This record gives sequence, structure tokens and C-alpha cells, in this order.
Amino acid sequence: MAESSDYRSALRLGQRAFRRAVSQGRHPYLPVLDDFLTGEQMAQRAHLGLMHIPTEHIVGTRAAGRTTAFARNFMPLMAENTEFALKWERLCEAHLDEGIRDPVKVYEYLNRYYVEEGNKRVSVLKYFGSPSVYANVTRVVPQNLDDHPIYKEYLQFYAATRVNYLEFSRLGGYLRIQELLGKKPGTRWTDDDRREFEGAFYSFRAAFEAEGGADVDATIGDAMLAYLEIFGYATLRTETIAQIRVSLEKIWEEIVLIEEEQPVDVKLAPGEGEAKRLGVPFIKTSPKLLKVAFIHDETPELSGWTYGHELGREYVQQVFQDAIETSAYFDALDGNPLTVIEEAIGDGNTIIFTTSPRLLPSSLTAAVEHPKVTILNCSINQQHRYIRTYYPRMYEAKFIAGVIAGALAGTDDVGYICDYPIPGQIAGINGFSLGVACANPFAKVRLAWSSLKDVDGVEGAERRLTEEGIWLVSSQDQTRLRERDGAAFGLTLLGENGAVNLAQPMWYWGSYYETLIRQSRDRSLQTEYDLTNRAVNYFWGMSAGVVGMRYSDEIPAATMKLAKMLEHGIRAGLLKPFRGPLTAQDGREIIDSEQALSAGQIINMDWLNENVEGSIPRWDELSECAKATVGIAGVLSG
Repeated sequence: MAESSDYRSALRLGQRAFRRAVSQGRHPYLPVLDDFLTGEQMAQRAHLGLMHIPTEHIVGTRAAGRTTAFARNFMPLMAENTEFALKWERLCEAHLDEGIRDPVKVYEYLNRYYVEEGNKRVSVLKYFGSPSVYANVTRVVPQNLDDHPIYKEYLQFYAATRVNYLEFSRLGGYLRIQELLGKKPGTRWTDDDRREFEGAFYSFRAAFEAEGGADVDATIGDAMLAYLEIFGYATLRTETIAQIRVSLEKIWEEIVLIEEEQPVDVKLAPGEGEAKRLGVPFIKTSPKLLKVAFIHDETPELSGWTYGHELGREYVQQVFQDAIETSAYFDALDGNPLTVIEEAIGDGNTIIFTTSPRLLPSSLTAAVEHPKVTILNCSINQQHRYIRTYYPRMYEAKFIAGVIAGALAGTDDVGYICDYPIPGQIAGINGFSLGVACANPFAKVRLAWSSLKDVDGVEGAERRLTEEGIWLVSSQDQTRLRERDGAAFGLTLLGENGAVNLAQPMWYWGSYYETLIRQSRDRSLQTEYDLTNRAVNYFWGMSAGVVGMRYSDEIPAATMKLAKMLEHGIRAGLLKPFRGPLTAQDGREIIDSEQALSAGQIINMDWLNENVEGSIPRWDELSECAKATVGIAGVLSG
């Protein structure tokens, strides 16, 4: 039989929470749903039925009623000699003897629950630390879901999974965790799926809280997502709570990083003087050979992307001569890429470049397990503490190509072929379209995606544009060796007799790798890591010598002069392509004429400029190959 000491203890908890709220200037009683939702808003309801709901998400009451009988933490405030206290104690006895079986009645709004019937039952269950409460749930749907994007994403996740205890603080978490569990977004979960995930979640929660999770702002879902990105769901399902704690210790900085308002430290240029040292051989001061590995997802025979990075590797080997030894590992995705990275580490490589966003998950896992090895992945906008990422600011070259295209287009529109909707590529589309608008404000940019499942690659995208009467096209930036002869590269004039290349944005991977290797050798990369609590992304451009332009003699002299003037201005930092005013397709003003977009805003672009005709593709429109990349680092339409 329950003793009054339980009520006395609960009362002290309530009084303490009451005093703390008052001292902080907060309302000390339970929030009331009726106080901040109108009758019209309350009319938008969906009855969900009986279910278990997470106790920690029960935060208030539906109506004022008994709200002053409880502190904000649902602990009682009424004196011990009241009828309220007696009823509370009887519920306490019932819970200890046979459990509270009658469901409470609640309203859910924005994934928080407000009690209409059963406040004392909730109070008792919270006092005893019950993880869930059996409830009859009615959902109140916000009038405009677009004002609550994370909740909108949660509703889609819940519709497929019926999981209501998982919460993320940032957009994209619900989509990403489904991918990491091997589920396509929207795929219905079975009862076995739910039971298995619930077990894994509560094991992770116990480990997270034991490691001090209450002291960080990240939600349990945020932390679990960080864990899964590195170790995977198969590991979580089989690990004990003690083993999960060991893994969490290894990646705790990754979890703390989630708290940062700006989790990514974007480096726009190498350290002072680094660019001036390009092409200067190492002075070998140590007999120990520096070994550098390049790990590719494909082969240079089949992938122009891999071929370009291989040229970069050959360049640095030539520059550094016998001071370093470089090696290449191909087709990492043909098996387990983590095995390939482990092989490279076993071969003695202490600097490893993984040259595709698709290799990011394995790169991250290897970096956690081998903290003394420097691993860099070729991608951008990655919020991971244990690896660094690198990518060139190609939008600078695309802007110049756009100016040339606009100058030559006359009364015609121009085309733009893009492969993957990932950060950096959206900036390239918009940079090009802004360049076109600068030279020709009446021309439109027709956007075609080569990675759609119903498009036959670059050739198919070209056909779509030429069938629409578009002949001046910005296409792929480096040779795809498997493409036909005479394919479009860079800014190209397509014709019946072949393609005429007019201007080619250049990716100088050799210069990029040379500078990164120099910085690694002189420890400046490690110093950057030690001095920041954020993830480090290198986003260098023309000023660092890693982006350039190559021009054809077919370009008129006056247009060529303008292009080189623009290139000089960008290199000197005098010209910023994304200076306002900027307006999106839907008429939104992105930025006014007195400002320029920050690096973070450029990287995170999810909009297209007002003169672009086309859209960012949906997930279901992409080819399977594209999904493999976009699922890791992508930008998609709704």
C-alpha cells in the first residue's frame, strides 16, 4: 500500500519546479492548450485512437480546470491534507499493485500532448518514471503545416511508422533515419519493424542518458542519428547498453556539435601564403615517407569524375616527388567501402582522400575508429566533427559561363544540364542563371537533369533541350570517357554537325590536393581541428587557384574581354556573384541589393533563380544511382 511519503516527495518536486519557474520568469503551472489555440484551430482534428504515448511529451492540459494543482513538471502542488492528495495516493497504490489501466484522454499538438481527462494519472506515472502512458489521442493539425516544417516531416514519418517517441531538432532527420534503416521514405513499417526499432531506441536512450545526455541540447533522436551515421543500425540492434556507451564515448564530440547554431566552419581560402607555394617541392626533413591514399567510388575508365581526381593525384606525386607516396583504390562501392579504407590504413597511409559523397558514411566510420589518420571527403555541407570535407566554388566559373551564354544567346533561351541535386550544384545552376541575366535580362535558363530515371544520362538531357529549340547549353564540366565523341562539355553550342565547346569551367584538383597535403604536413589542418568546436568544410574557389576557366577562340573578342575582367574581379575578391538583389522562382526576395549571400546560404541553397525554367527533382524522379548520392547529401523538392 502506498505511503503518504510518495505524495510528500512528489509535492516537494512540484514546489521546487514551481519556485524555479518563478525565478526564471516563466509560467509556473501547466500550459493550457485552449490558451494558445482558437476554437477554429481546435476544429482541425484527427482522431488517432488508443496508443502508448511518450510520457516526457505530455506537457500540459487541454483546459484551465485543475492546471494550478500541478507544477510545470506535472508534480502536485496541493497540500497533503486535501482530497486531491488522497486521490493521488490511491492512484499511486493502484499503480504499484496492478498498474494504471484506464487510458487518459489527450490532445496532440506539434508532437506534444495536453491532457483532457487523467491529469492525476499522468502525474503518478511521471513520478514513477514510466516511459509511456496509455492514451486516447486526438491530433490538432496546425492550419498551415508549412510554418512547421519539422512537424510536417514528422507527420509523414508517423503515417508510415506509427512511431511517436522519436524527435529531431533539425529538418531532414526523419527522412535520413529511414534511409539508414534501409527503408524508402513512406514505406509502411510492419509490427516486427516497430518492435525491433523500439528495443533499439530504448537501449540507445539508456546508454545516452548514462553518458550524460541530459547535459546536451541534442534530442535523443539527434544523438541516435549521429550514432547510426557512423556505426549503422545493424550494430545498434546487436550491441548491449554497455557497448553502446563505449561507442558513444568515441563520437561524443559529434553529438555535442549538434548544439551549435552554426555547426559548420566553412573555410573559403587556404592559409596565408599557401596558394603562393603551389608547385614548390617539399623539402624532405624526415626519413619517414608520407603516404597518401585516394579512394574512388568508380574507375577512371568509366568515370570522368574519378579521372579528374586521378589527374590530381598524379600531379601531387610529381610536385612532391620522393617526399610522398600516393596510391589509388578504385571501385570502392563494388564491395564494402569501409573495407577498402581499412586496407588503405593498413598499407600505412596517414592521409586519405575519399573522392565521392557516396563514400562519406564509410569515411566517417573509419575516422572515428582511426583518430590519428586524416580523412577528407569530397563533399560540402557535412556536419561531422571527425572528418573534413572539401569542394570547389564552381559557381564562380559558372557565373562567368552564364555571362558568356547571355551575351551570345540573342533572343534565344539557353540550357543547363545538371546531374545531382546536391549542395554546390544548386549554387552552380543559380550562378550560371545570374550570369545569363547580367548579360541578357530577357533570356531564360531551361534546366534539365541527367540523373532522372526517365532520362538517358547527359545525352538524353541534351536531346530534351534540343527538341525544345535550345542549342546553347552549359553541360558537364569534365570528360565522361564513356560518352560519345563530340559530347558537350562546359558551355557548348550544339549543332547538327557536332558540338562546339566555347568555355570550360576547370576543376584544378591537383592544386586543391597539393595545398591540403601541405597543410596536413605542417599541422595547420590539425590546428584548425583543435581550435574549433565545429565541423570544418573547405570551400575554396578561384582565389585559391582550385577553380578556373578555359576559353575557346570562337568567343567574340569583346565577350572574351568581359569574361576575363569578371574572372579577375572574382579572383581578387572584388566581385561576388551572389550579391543582391536576388529573387527566387516563386517571387520571394532572397536578398536585397545591399547584401551578398554568406557561404552558408550559398551551400544550403534550396531555391532556383527567377529566370530558371525547371525545378529541383523529387526523390521518386531520380535514378537509383542518383538516389545513392542524394540520399547522403542532397537537396530535394517537397
